[in-house]
Amino acid sequence: MKKVQRRAGSALLIALLLMAGLALYLVRLADDGGAWATYFTGGSPAGQIVDRNGALLYSSDGQSASFAADEAVRRACYHVTGDTRGNVATGALSQFRDSLMGYSFVSGTSSGKTLRLTVDSSLNAVAYEALAGRDGAAILLDYTTGEILCMVSTPADDPQNPSAEPADGTYINKAIGASFVPGSVYKLVTLAAAIDNIPDLFERSFWCGGSAQLQGITLQCTGSHGSQTIEQALANSCNCAFGEIALELGYDVLLEYAEKLGITAQLELDGMEVRRGSLDWESEDMDIGLAWTGIGQHNDLVCPYALVRYVAAVANGGSVYEPTLLGHGELDRQTELLSAGTASKIASMMDYNVEAAYGEGTFPGLDAAAKTGTAEVGDGTSHAWMTGFLNDPEHPYAFVVLVEHAGGGRVNAGPVANALLQAAVAASPAQADAAQ
Repeated sequence: MKKVQRRAGSALLIALLLMAGLALYLVRLADDGGAWATYFTGGSPAGQIVDRNGALLYSSDGQSASFAADEAVRRACYHVTGDTRGNVATGALSQFRDSLMGYSFVSGTSSGKTLRLTVDSSLNAVAYEALAGRDGAAILLDYTTGEILCMVSTPADDPQNPSAEPADGTYINKAIGASFVPGSVYKLVTLAAAIDNIPDLFERSFWCGGSAQLQGITLQCTGSHGSQTIEQALANSCNCAFGEIALELGYDVLLEYAEKLGITAQLELDGMEVRRGSLDWESEDMDIGLAWTGIGQHNDLVCPYALVRYVAAVANGGSVYEPTLLGHGELDRQTELLSAGTASKIASMMDYNVEAAYGEGTFPGLDAAAKTGTAEVGDGTSHAWMTGFLNDPEHPYAFVVLVEHAGGGRVNAGPVANALLQAAVAASPAQADAAQ
């Protein structure tokens, strides 16, 4: 009798294990079925990828594939579409493969779907041309919807005729998959912390004699700015003022705001992990290291995506519509990063930057607010940055441009940003209606 009971118990245990295994399989099938179903289709999943205007970026019947007819567009959209070899892990061909093939948990796969992205391939082409063969990245998005209108990374390749020996960094989408020394664009992050934590910030006067001595080490500034308000200090991109502010705030507050504003947080773009930034302050560096951290040097690293997401929140009154390449549909995906009051103050100061420091010729005909950065990278060169947005409800665009090892931000990243913004405004439906 005991033997029968043991056998019955064993059979029941096996049955329970089988049921548990089946349940696990069904869960995995629901989550990963699309990837499994398309695994054996090779690098050319059936379907089409088009841009926001319906321009064809990729087409395949499951056997052979083709990309945009214009080589310049193919290269400009390389990191958005990806390639059939799977080298670009963040491309649509890899990340949205199951959606492209029309996979369904119930019915399996179809003969292929049309995947419409939010990017405008013509804007990608403009940004790619403006980067002029230099390594870097550019993003333009609508800060009232989160839709990414342009995303470019260089160097790129031609997915139709791939290079045998592509340049270093070709397969990395630097807009979302890499982080860089930010330089003075990071002062926008330190500024948010200062507005929230230093009550008399706007009544203070900050002195700059061209340098400051900290622990026997000279903190060099971009100029000798004398006595200045915080608004003037941002326009002057004054290291002395922002070094002083960083010391007063302390590392814990700087770290808190880096995380809160998304700079060091783990972000996602349509399910893809974005490269995290970092804000590492070494205690042995004491004051000088902390000062440089608040300025955007030292060990600071920022992903271009995280920066434009933050600036989009500034432009949008403190809340960001989470960026997307696929569109949100009816979902309201807003995340509050700043109070409306803090966002308004930062936006006003960025507007003053263009008026007082960069000049009207930087963005002719456009009402732009911006901040530049010239980030020293330790090899005698500097990364050129510019980020900002348009104060224009008909053209609510936020942007970031990075040009690696290019020098000054205004001189080198500024023209790329201007070319992209001018093209975006000219191509917008509102502009087209006004021209008719």
